[in-house]
Amino acid sequence: MALASVQKFLFGPTPEERVKQWQQQIKKEARLLDREIRQLDGAQAKTKSQLKQLANKGDVKNAKLLAREVVRSNKQKDRLATSKARLNSINMQLTHQLSTLKITGHLQKSTEIMKLSNELVRLPQLQTTMRNMSMEMTKAGIMAEMVDDTMDALDEDEDELDEEANEEIDKVLFDITNGKLGEMPTKVGTLPVSLCVTNAQPTQEDEEESEAMRRQLDALLGQ
Repeated sequence: MALASVQKFLFGPTPEERVKQWQQQIKKEARLLDREIRQLDGAQAKTKSQLKQLANKGDVKNAKLLAREVVRSNKQKDRLATSKARLNSINMQLTHQLSTLKITGHLQKSTEIMKLSNELVRLPQLQTTMRNMSMEMTKAGIMAEMVDDTMDALDEDEDELDEEANEEIDKVLFDITNGKLGEMPTKVGTLPVSLCVTNAQPTQEDEEESEAMRRQLDALLGQ
């Protein structure tokens, strides 16, 4: 058995090998986030099409429900895009670690990697990966122990959605339906809550289609 293989068997991967393994995992997670964003885009396109049909029929109730799902999926896409950017930042920091390793012979502690990891662990899709990677990085001396405030962060996100959703829904309705439902904001930072209402009643088919669209988006949003 070669000396390098014996050393790997006895002592595990070298610091350089560990960093490259982390980078491979980060790239994999970034691709998964991209795929989820594309899935949300596809489901959202169908939802918007259904919402326009409901607007033409004057079905305000179901249109408003679908508009809420669009608001939720928009926030989720923003969250995923931000998380992907943070993953890319960690990857760049690890590339810098490789350069430093060649000069000093050991990995350096990084407050930036620790900060980004603490942010990423809040995303349910990345919790397990980032927890495991952070423990490995802690042992390798790159970062200190993580701050476990995941549940508090998730609760804050939900509270923020509840507070803003009613205002955003009216704007989404106006934009998607070309003004048939909802109203244009009267000034910056102010979103009216009134809706254009007609006497049209939704059919059972409309109800079933709307519910199907909502279930599809809910599934992608992890509900």
